[in-house]
Amino acid sequence: MTTTLVTGASGFVGSHVARQLVAAGNEVRVLARPGSNLRALDGVPVERVEGDLREAASLPRAMRGIQRVFHVAADYRLWAADPNEIYRSNVEGTRSLLAAAREAGVERIVYTSTVATIAVPTHDAALPNENTSATLPQMIGHYKRSKFLAEQEAIQAAAAGVPVVIVNPTAPVGPGDWKPTPTGRIIVDFLNGKMPAYVDTGLNVVAVEDVAAGHLLAAEKGRIGERYILGGRNMTLKEIFDVLAKIAGRPAPRMKMPHAVALAASYADQWFSRLVGREPQIPVEGVKMSRHRMFVASDKAERELGYHAGPVEAALQRAVRWYQENGYIRNRAPGRKAAHAVAA
Repeated sequence: MTTTLVTGASGFVGSHVARQLVAAGNEVRVLARPGSNLRALDGVPVERVEGDLREAASLPRAMRGIQRVFHVAADYRLWAADPNEIYRSNVEGTRSLLAAAREAGVERIVYTSTVATIAVPTHDAALPNENTSATLPQMIGHYKRSKFLAEQEAIQAAAAGVPVVIVNPTAPVGPGDWKPTPTGRIIVDFLNGKMPAYVDTGLNVVAVEDVAAGHLLAAEKGRIGERYILGGRNMTLKEIFDVLAKIAGRPAPRMKMPHAVALAASYADQWFSRLVGREPQIPVEGVKMSRHRMFVASDKAERELGYHAGPVEAALQRAVRWYQENGYIRNRAPGRKAAHAVAA
């Protein structure tokens, strides 16, 4: 029986990867920091090993007896009081993990990157795909820059003989988003009536379950050193809100806010947040990112891995129901009734 190590199993995508591995009959070991909350894995039989990507000495023990590694862990924040923390986890942590995996003779590593390293503005009429060449200056904010640099670590390791396959998820949605992620926060804010307007932007939205399944397919069929976009449907933010409105029985925002106004609001929020000592509610980096529609093509994963993404509407419905049932929505009754009505 294959023993598999999953990093980031306490997170949104990582917990789904771990669940699907267990369901497929794998023995799963998860790397977790001391005191980490593993409620995302409640009821899932996994072996927990304490360790920290930022402490290279803690990684060899986690690698003992491991045949495969899914490196899903990442510091996914659009704001941090100390941005160096993001680079330590995402770049240095990835470098240390790949070195430990190579030393342990791991047979296959799936590294979870992000579509942000691919979905950049181009002069080509075609959608960006795995062949799109991006540069570090094109990455907006510390999170994107850190993931770009970490992906380069994975590419270089593959070129040096480490059996790494790279997957680039788009914007996953669905149940189990405890934190929630920045995409999940958009959904939660909409459901709580905190989205009076929208900006002209777009995302590629995909079910988190499909992203997890794509990870397993990449481990089985992916080519070493290759990138695979795990995407679903390209949607404008307005289209996302329209779908959520039908699911939750709440009105979708009708007013389109100019990016300049949204950016000014984010700077004002950042200034106020510093005064009161809290995290900004409108991250400046997030607003800057919204100037570009992050639309991509994911046919390579379909062609080479057998990857398939299900209906986004169903994934958003599962997300809405999960947020309602887990206390994220202040007035849950109307939304829950509407969500069940759509499912009928």
